[in-house]
Amino acid sequence: MKRILITLILLVLAWWGCKQAYSPQPITTTSNYLVVEGAINTGADSTIIRLSRTVLLSSKVSAVPELGANVTIISEGGASYPCIETGNGYYKAAGLNVASGNFGLKINTTNGKVYQSDMVPTKSSPPIDSVYYHIQNNGIQIYADTHDPANNSKYYRWNFYETYEFHSAANSLTYVAHSPHDTILARPVSDQIFVCWHSDTSTSVLLNSSAKLTKDIITGNQITFIPSTSEKIESRYSILVTQYVLTADAYNYFQQLKKNTEQLGSIFDAQPTQLRGNVHSVSDPAEPVIGYITAGNQAQIRIYIDNRTLPAWLPIDPYSSCIVDTALFCAGRGCDNQVAEEIYAGYQIPLYAIGRPGSPPIGYVAGSPACIDCTLRGSNTPPAFWQEATP
Repeated sequence: MKRILITLILLVLAWWGCKQAYSPQPITTTSNYLVVEGAINTGADSTIIRLSRTVLLSSKVSAVPELGANVTIISEGGASYPCIETGNGYYKAAGLNVASGNFGLKINTTNGKVYQSDMVPTKSSPPIDSVYYHIQNNGIQIYADTHDPANNSKYYRWNFYETYEFHSAANSLTYVAHSPHDTILARPVSDQIFVCWHSDTSTSVLLNSSAKLTKDIITGNQITFIPSTSEKIESRYSILVTQYVLTADAYNYFQQLKKNTEQLGSIFDAQPTQLRGNVHSVSDPAEPVIGYITAGNQAQIRIYIDNRTLPAWLPIDPYSSCIVDTALFCAGRGCDNQVAEEIYAGYQIPLYAIGRPGSPPIGYVAGSPACIDCTLRGSNTPPAFWQEATP
C-alpha cells in the first residue's frame, strides 16, 4: 500500500512539474470591419439598414455606428432607391412596392471605400398564422406559427420589436419652475413622469426550416421568453413579430451566425467558423465585410399582453431601494431650507405639498430623480401604434 501511495505522489509531482504558464499575447489589431445589417423590403414598408464597425473585445462599446455613408438599393434592371440617414448608423428607404426581381445594396463610406452586396432574389413571406403565448411556472413563452400553401418558402427567419409600459416609484404631481424665480407648481398632465414606455429590438437569431418536412408548415416556433419577474409584464406589453423567407444560402449563413454568437462557451459547443456573407468590398476585395443582405416582402403580427391576464407575479424593478422623504422650508432661526437645498438644487423631485389646506405649504414630499422620473429610462409619450387595454 505504501509503494502505491509513493507512486501516486511521484506521478502527481511529475505532472505538476510539466505544467508551464501560458500568457497569450494580447490582440492589438486595429481593424474595424464594416458590419451590414438589414433586409431589403420589396413591399410597402420601409427598408432599414444598419451600418457599424467592429470593435475589440476589450472595448466598452459593442459597435461603432458608421455615419455619413451613401447607401443605395439597386435592382438588376438598373433602378436605384436611396436610403436616407436617420442617425446612429441607421439608413432608411421608402417601400419599393415590387413583386419580384433581384436586388442588392451599394454603400459608399466617408473614407472613400465602396461596398456592394450580391444581387439576391425576392423571397416574399407568407402571412404569419398567429403569434401567441403560453403561461409557464416561471414566465411566458411567445410563439409564432406559419405555413406556405405553395410549399415554396421552407427557410424562415424572425425578429421582434417589443414595447412595454412601466411606472416610476411614485407619481410627481408638482415640478420646479426656475423662471422668474424658484417656485413649485402643479405638474401639467402632458409633462407627467410616472408612466413611460420602453422599446427593445431582438438580438437573437431566430430560425426554423420545413425543408425536411413533407409540408411547408412551422408550428410552435419559439420567439422569446419573458420571466415572471420581468418589468416588461408589469403593466402592458406589446410585441411586433416580423417574418422573413430566406434562400438556402442565406439560411446557412444565419445558422452559422447563430452558432458563433449564441452557442459557444465550452468545448462541447459548436466551434466558431468564418462567416462568409454576401457583402463585399469593391475597393479592397481582401477586406472582410460582415453581413448578409436578403430581399423580399415581410409579414408582421403584433399582439398585446396585459398583466391582469397573468398570474399574480411580482416584477423586479430598479425601484426596490427607493424611498421618499419630506423636505421642509426653513421655519425658524438656524434651520436649513431643505426645499432649496434638495428640490431647487435638483437633487430631489417634489411629489406633492404638505401642510394645512388653504395655507402655504411647509414643505414637500420628494424623491430622487432616478426613482421618480421615468423618462430617464423611457419616453413619457406612448408610441403611435400603442393601444390602451379595453376595460
